[in-house]
Amino acid sequence: MTQPPSPPEPSFREPLEPRSGASCRVLVRRLDPAAPLPRYAHAGDAGADLATMEDAVLAPGERRLVGTGLALALPVGQAGFIHPRSGLAARCGLAIVNAPGTVDAGYRGEIKVCLLNTDRIQPIELRRGDLIAQLVIQKVEQAEFLETSDLEETERGSGGYGSTGGVAAWQG
Repeated sequence: MTQPPSPPEPSFREPLEPRSGASCRVLVRRLDPAAPLPRYAHAGDAGADLATMEDAVLAPGERRLVGTGLALALPVGQAGFIHPRSGLAARCGLAIVNAPGTVDAGYRGEIKVCLLNTDRIQPIELRRGDLIAQLVIQKVEQAEFLETSDLEETERGSGGYGSTGGVAAWQG
């Protein structure tokens, strides 16, 4: 008995219509056959979980770039932002150095995550397949930057980095 033909592989030459409540489609290439595709833990979640495809032990204060075994093709006008997982941050101090890390639509290499152990005493042990980060896909704009000698005044002005004070300033 003959097998039915396989559906054609998606490409950028044809429009991709998202299914099952998704607002866009992202093509994913597994660089490691065991790498899990990004997945949302719950309906409506903003971040899709990413796993490490390598074992790693991060000593206190150590940072390390770990691979996910995945490459993405994001649609033009979209970008991926790699965020830390809140539970890992709270439980063991695992952070992402450049949070959020940016994945541009034109990037086709492996998605890697620059992790940092912020704990001062305990190492963090990661095993292949552990969830380490979240991928948030967002629409992005391309701006035209125009030089000017003057900017319009605002109430905030040039105040930044603590200029709004703490909670006491809000209550006073």
